Amino acid sequence: MRPRTIDEIVGQDLLLAPGRPLREAIDRDVLQSVILWGPPGTGKTTLARAIAQATAARYVAFSAVLSGVKDVKQVMVDAAAARQRDCARTVVFVDEIHRFNRAQQDAFLPHVEAGDIVLIGATTENPSFEVNAALLSRSKVFVLQVLTTDAVTTILERALLDEARGLGTQAVEVEDGVLQAIAVHANGDARTGLNLLELAVSVVPDSEPRRLTREHLAPLVARRTLRYDKSGEEHYNLISALHKSLRNSDPDAAVYWLARMLESGEDLMYVARRLVRFASEDIGNADPQALVVAMAAQQAAHFLGMPEANTALSQSAVYLATAPKSNAVYAAYNEAADAARRDEADPVPLHLRNAPTRLMKQLEYGKGYEYAHDAADAVTGMDCLPPALQGRRFYRPTDRGFEKEIARRLEGWREIKKKRQERADTDER
Repeated sequence: MRPRTIDEIVGQDLLLAPGRPLREAIDRDVLQSVILWGPPGTGKTTLARAIAQATAARYVAFSAVLSGVKDVKQVMVDAAAARQRDCARTVVFVDEIHRFNRAQQDAFLPHVEAGDIVLIGATTENPSFEVNAALLSRSKVFVLQVLTTDAVTTILERALLDEARGLGTQAVEVEDGVLQAIAVHANGDARTGLNLLELAVSVVPDSEPRRLTREHLAPLVARRTLRYDKSGEEHYNLISALHKSLRNSDPDAAVYWLARMLESGEDLMYVARRLVRFASEDIGNADPQALVVAMAAQQAAHFLGMPEANTALSQSAVYLATAPKSNAVYAAYNEAADAARRDEADPVPLHLRNAPTRLMKQLEYGKGYEYAHDAADAVTGMDCLPPALQGRRFYRPTDRGFEKEIARRLEGWREIKKKRQERADTDER
């Protein structure tokens, strides 16, 4: 049922509708090197084969899974010879181009630059991470979208009626809603949908009339395999969605993205670590209990494992989503780290140094230190930053949650310090 022409391709109208740049380049046979990026079953290989039918150029296709650099170099030699001999272009399709490492991808570069080949690379991985930057800069990336349920349903309807390439000769009736249910289960992957349809038809009894019902389909779709790659882009997309949903105080979205990760087999400890990090980065002292809850969930996940740990992590996610937010601690560290890297590293002031030996006391280590507990409010007028940074503020608490109380305390302590410093200056004069 693979489409043989551009017009038969379903679900990629943003790229292939008449008048779109890619469609125009194909129709006019002036296609330049492109990278086709999209999830499995969205039509990357199909589109490349349709281009092969539409172009007058030589067309060579191979898979990075099955071919090596030796094969690539031979194709490049043949392409250069064809161009010199017949002025003929060669369109080279490389399926799973991300399987080639950066050095192997370099074999294409001089031939793309020289115009010997037009490269069509197909990948399920983000080209920004997986394709050589030099090769990427000489290619146009086209993103194939996940097929909608309606698009997959249309593909299934075609397969059910096509007598030459599909299931048309099976004479199977289909109960209303069954094809849509298969399309939903396919999760945007046409190949998965077609395989499931073929399997479902095969289990329908031969009695007349043959009718595919939801009862036949139910045991075949008991559990859907979610699209996920624990080391690929989808991993980072989902954890980003979880983190940003938490930050935006949306517990429903947070639990959804958490479930997507856990049900796809994500490492429990990775999720737990991200929740602990969030508790400090985005909540901090607005609710100090958030870090306690996140750490407790991490311990529970380590102790229980899946599936029992799902509720502990969900409890943590909901708590974090509904807690008051502050990135003041995160911002304070970043600003302090920037000052530590950029500014001159002043020595620790003598009054803050410890003096465990006689020599260190002779060198006045610890001289002038004021013991806070001896002061009425447990606050002295002593400066604790190096001279070059005195008066600098890194931590600026918000007025949300417990940080509002922290801000009140800090303001009171600063007023006490100011008065004591003024009194000390007066005594010196």
